[in-house]
Amino acid sequence: MRCGSRDNIGDWMADVGGTLAFDDVDIACELPRGLPSYIPQTDGTGIPDLDDHLDWPAYAVGLRRVFSPRTFELFPRWRDASAHDLLGLKPGQLAVLSGYGEDPLVEAFWTRRRRDALVERIAAQGWDLVLACNYSVYGNWPRAEHLINMRRSLLLAQEFAEAGIAVVPNLYWFRLEDLLRWGEWIEQAEPPAIAINAQTMRTAADWDSWLLPGLHWLAATIPTDLPVFMTGLSRPDRIGVATDLFGPRLVLLNTTAQSYALHGEVMGAQGRRRVHAKTADAFRSTVGYYASLLVSGSLHDR
Repeated sequence: MRCGSRDNIGDWMADVGGTLAFDDVDIACELPRGLPSYIPQTDGTGIPDLDDHLDWPAYAVGLRRVFSPRTFELFPRWRDASAHDLLGLKPGQLAVLSGYGEDPLVEAFWTRRRRDALVERIAAQGWDLVLACNYSVYGNWPRAEHLINMRRSLLLAQEFAEAGIAVVPNLYWFRLEDLLRWGEWIEQAEPPAIAINAQTMRTAADWDSWLLPGLHWLAATIPTDLPVFMTGLSRPDRIGVATDLFGPRLVLLNTTAQSYALHGEVMGAQGRRRVHAKTADAFRSTVGYYASLLVSGSLHDR
């Protein structure tokens, strides 16, 4: 745990460039064209079968499917490999790396990224878009930990951009002053988009006290044409709120379509239901339902 009273706090400050400010971070890149409003996140296997009769424009894969949570190295199949080839994507389909994961995974990625050239090797895999890792901001952690982690999230996004890959930085916050700093940075740096990881905000208390107020603040403050990527929302009511707030610039990612389909289930207007259907058919049904909750069309055309 990083706090201002640790005897090695100077090492941590040096690790993030000697400052906790945002104004020296610039993310210069453009989003790929053709991103749909809903991007199903998969485990990286079986996409050609899932995509049968669907031809979905983009698929996402989580970081733990590429960077091992056990060895903290790229999985052998991902070394010197093409993301499009390994996922079995068709020409024109987009590959998205969702760089979120449990704390040990993203911490190891930060620690080893330079020694093992992880950013450069992931860039060489040819992903069309990367959602940069997010470093946690927990309410019972020291304030220094919050500030260091918010800066690390930005710095890692900048490193991906410098490696020539389209990247979206993740925003976490704990206090209003954090949102104010994000607002100032967005106005100054003009990033291509922002991302918000809602995967850990499962309880009503998390939603009501933390995520929802921040979403309202962002919707009222950031530029009205700035795309917003949200990962982890699966409840239709919460997706409806996010759509009301961000409209056509909202892009949703979740794992629900594949995880439900593998268990013979779908999500639809009647909620979660068990069905007697092929996995690909169940997957296609849930993808269509989530897409129907959002503004249709590709991001650049909305």
